[in-house]
Amino acid sequence: MNKSHDMDIKESKTLRKNILTWLILPLTLLLAGCDLKITDLTPSSMKANPSNVYTITAQVAVTNSAVKDGTVKPEIIIDGKAYPMVEAPGAGSLYEFDYKMPRGQSEAAYYLLVSYERKTTNGFTTKEAYTELTNISIQRRYSVDLEVDRAPVGTKVAILGRGFAVGDKVIVGETPAVSRLESATALAFYVPTMPEGRNYEVKVLGSQGEISAGFIRIDSSQIRVSPSSISMSSGGRRPMVFSIPEDAPPGGLRVDVTTDVPASIIMPEVIIPAGQRSVSVTLEGGEPAEGSIFVEVPGYNEVVLPVTIN
Repeated sequence: MNKSHDMDIKESKTLRKNILTWLILPLTLLLAGCDLKITDLTPSSMKANPSNVYTITAQVAVTNSAVKDGTVKPEIIIDGKAYPMVEAPGAGSLYEFDYKMPRGQSEAAYYLLVSYERKTTNGFTTKEAYTELTNISIQRRYSVDLEVDRAPVGTKVAILGRGFAVGDKVIVGETPAVSRLESATALAFYVPTMPEGRNYEVKVLGSQGEISAGFIRIDSSQIRVSPSSISMSSGGRRPMVFSIPEDAPPGGLRVDVTTDVPASIIMPEVIIPAGQRSVSVTLEGGEPAEGSIFVEVPGYNEVVLPVTIN
């Protein structure tokens, strides 16, 4: 019984010693960390670049005069390898490391380790401070900006960015726009026929998800109709020309033509062909009457023509 009791006492002391060690250890690390303040200034997400090199930046500030001058040596431990960080020119406490991301890799994990010498009663001792494990990711698909932030209907606009691919679609507001891939860094679209005077968000949809390209304001434009008034006899025929200042987008531009004397006006559907700026149609007079012809296209000013059929 006494032997067993002695063993219990020994085990109890050992347990208390281990607990005390674990309680003291964080305090020791904390005291060591009070000598330096390490601030990681690197964004967690970076945009891909042609060099595939990304700069990791940190500020290492000495907060204790006991740290020996000139002994602070920051390192980065990334992908399991250690590399020295260099002091940024003219920046004092800023340190940098240019990391070349391995081919086919879009993420990396790292932490910063700083060694230094600290004054003690017996001279100097080497200490270390470090940061938590951090991840950085590379955006290989992103939008930088729209080529312009406002344009009339039918205008071709470029989206500048990176990682564009075949199959990417452009949405303006809630309306799909005719789009075309120019390159991996440029995607073009035609401003769709929509009400003018408003701002619309432009988004790119693709197999890799959705990204915002910014906002575009659709300005009003003028559609011209010639002649500016109609006077003709019943059964007569005459051409009408509809013109716009920009090339019609792919698929053509539909022109909505209505009248308040439908029995007096006979004419075909009006569509300005893709890539063209005008179209001519033939108007035929019906029953004698006086009224108006209304020409409307979203994004263009409405045109009203007086009409007289004799």
